[in-house]
Amino acid sequence: MQKKVFQILVDNTSGVLSRISGLFSRRGYNIESITAGTTADPRYTRITIVASGDDAILDQIEKQVAKLVDVRDIKELKPECSVYRELAMVKVKADDVQRQGVIALANVYRANIVDVAKDSLMVELTGKQEKIDAFISLLDGYEILELARTGIAGLGRGTEGVIYLDKE
Repeated sequence: MQKKVFQILVDNTSGVLSRISGLFSRRGYNIESITAGTTADPRYTRITIVASGDDAILDQIEKQVAKLVDVRDIKELKPECSVYRELAMVKVKADDVQRQGVIALANVYRANIVDVAKDSLMVELTGKQEKIDAFISLLDGYEILELARTGIAGLGRGTEGVIYLDKE
């Protein structure tokens, strides 16, 4: 099993995300993560999907997604020529004594403390999945109350492969 990151440019229409995820569901393909958001042109949405499977399955995914009506472009974002990022928000139980330890750990990872309560801290961290996984594993001595992760968002490096769609 391997993972591939697909970047899909679609028309910003109602139900487009449902149609794409439905294709995965109907075929029994696994989605590791999925993120979507409007591009600089509000007519289009960029979807980043991390899928897992063998080479044949991943090739089929790319071909089948490309056939969907709303899809304008699909390409694999290869790690060596792309930038991936993920956002995580972690709420950690921390009293007065534990608070400084969590803050020190957050500083090492260039994370931000976005909320402080009497008995907890909320940490916001952006980076590669490995960085977020490492941060979470170092919180082993603390109680994680809640955790939210966005999944991967990614773009290819440079201008090669940029898709320009006509202004209609």
